[in-house]
Formats: sequence, structure tokens, C-alpha cells
Amino acid sequence: MSFLGEKSATWRWLVRRTRDSKPFFFAFATVCGVVPGVIGYCVMQLTNSRNEQLEAQLRKNARPETIMMGQANKERLAEYLGELQRKENTNDRYVAALKGETLTRKPYVRIQPIPKENDPNADKEQKK
Repeated sequence: MSFLGEKSATWRWLVRRTRDSKPFFFAFATVCGVVPGVIGYCVMQLTNSRNEQLEAQLRKNARPETIMMGQANKERLAEYLGELQRKENTNDRYVAALKGETLTRKPYVRIQPIPKENDPNADKEQKK
């Protein structure tokens, strides 16, 4: 099965030029990589609003759960950055993340034992 572009004279010319001429190849690669990047950057700059009134209005009209999640994320980030600043071992965070968990069992207590699957006392301790 052939591609649709293989029969096009323009496509064949482009392939032949990039194969035969290294300067043309690098120019074409630059155009294909840099031009979309520049266009994307310009679009982001044009659509990015730093309007203080708009930001204040959006924050004022935020739903309570959005505010609560933002506050929780700030607290978690502050805790994590504090641990990094104090150079504490954060390997248990990575282990929990690999298991799809977060370390929110007891806030502000760093290292806690992970309860066993078939230990009946573990469920009672988790619910406290």
C-alpha cells in the first residue's frame, strides 16, 4: 500500500532535494521544527492574560471544593518542599506513589508502618 504523497511531484521533489543536499535538509528540518515552535510561543503570549481584575474575579467566584483542593495542594507542596529543604528521606513517598497511594494517613507524622493485609487491628488504626 503506497502513501498518497508518493505520487505527488512536489513530494518527490522534496524527498530528492533533502536526500541530495545536506544544507537543504537542515534548512527544511529547521523550518519544520522552529517555525511551529515560534508560532506556538506567539499564540501562548497573545492568549495569556495577566489581568489582575480577571484573576480576582475568578478567585472570588471559585467553588468551595476548588478552594479546598487548592489549599490542600498548597499544604502538601509546602510539606514536601520542607522535607526536601531539611534533606529528609522521601523514599516512602515514591513507594506509595508507585502503589497508587498518597501519604495522608496521619498528617505531619513522617514515617508510619504500612498495615498488613490480614491484620484486623490495622483497619481499626486506619479509621482513627
